[in-house]
Amino acid sequence: MNPFVSTLYRDVTCGAGAILITLLLSAAFVQSTSVAPGSRSEARHVLAQRSAPGWFGQPEPAVLVD
Repeated sequence: MNPFVSTLYRDVTCGAGAILITLLLSAAFVQSTSVAPGSRSEARHVLAQRSAPGWFGQPEPAVLVD
C-alpha cells in the first residue's frame, strides 16, 4: 500500500470516528434536554429511577443547618 492510500485511509477512519462520536454526544444532549425542568416526563428511565430510590444519592434532600 502506498503512503497516499495509507494516509487517506487513516484520515477517513479518524473522520468517521469523530463524526460518530459527535452524533452520539449530540443525541444524548438532545434527549437529556428534551423536557423542560420541572415538567413531567413519560420516559421509561425516569420510572426506573423512581422504583429504586435508595440505590444512588440521598433518599431525602440535604438540610442546611446554621
